[in-house]
Amino acid sequence: MHPSAKPSAPQRDERSALIAGFAAFATWGLIPVYWKLLKTVPAAEILAHRFVWTTFFLIVLLTWQRRWPELREAARSRRTLLYCLASGLALSINWLFFIWAVNVGRVVETSLGYFMTPLVNVLFGAIFLRERLTRWQLISVLLDLVGVLNLTLGYGKFPWVAMILCVSFGIYGLLRKKSATRPIPGLFLETTLLTPIALLYLLNLQRGGALIFGPAHQSLALLLVSTGVVTGLPLVWFGHAARHLRLMTIGFLQYLAPTGSFLLGVFLYHEPFTRAHLITFSFIWAALAIFTVEAVLRWHSGREPVSSVVPLADSAA
Repeated sequence: MHPSAKPSAPQRDERSALIAGFAAFATWGLIPVYWKLLKTVPAAEILAHRFVWTTFFLIVLLTWQRRWPELREAARSRRTLLYCLASGLALSINWLFFIWAVNVGRVVETSLGYFMTPLVNVLFGAIFLRERLTRWQLISVLLDLVGVLNLTLGYGKFPWVAMILCVSFGIYGLLRKKSATRPIPGLFLETTLLTPIALLYLLNLQRGGALIFGPAHQSLALLLVSTGVVTGLPLVWFGHAARHLRLMTIGFLQYLAPTGSFLLGVFLYHEPFTRAHLITFSFIWAALAIFTVEAVLRWHSGREPVSSVVPLADSAA
């Protein structure tokens, strides 16, 4: 292209989508810093606020995008509502343990969980959706298993936080796939169905004088209200990226999030990173490398789509 020529509309869209994709996954990778600011608030209370304020944010977003007809169509199906309720429960478990783990100094273990997630998704696809594992995918899953066993036997401690995060993420992804709802309307149904429970929990805390919200805690209250934006805004960026970038590009970008958390845990929060951790992460990274290269080759050969590489944005912690 001539230096003076202006980029075409598709080129501009791709460029802005790449920036949006980096912004979304970088935000999810750096989000432990945000949760650390709320470490004096119990994780369950943060979770309840997150459901309430995310619902408010999504109301504004759906109104701005004029997507209420799409939401009403999805809400007419009892099957969809049941799946969204179940996926919302899986999401709440994922969010709760992630927030709790960050605030008790286990950021590195959360990154391990999200590095393992793509492999768990593949395994769940094989078990529950009868998707066939390729030879290299099976090798990746086995390397994943060896890494977990090494940390359990070599370090003497089962990485249960990482396992809860990746399994709850995998269950969430499976339920979302079965519900066939779009990301933002689906997340709205999930949060809306559970928001009444969150509100009752917050009201109960208020009655007991244990609620950390209000004039006496102005800075914390502002941070808690902003959980809706912190949850919803990266979804907007991700949505733009998903519309204009190749599936494989999104698949590579997803590794920014656990990488960011890993670097924060080791270098900013100085969490323990032993030889056993290094061996385990090496197995996981090797498994991801094999998994990704195999996916790229299959994508280039046109044998099948690589949707298993792409995360569900809604589940990002």
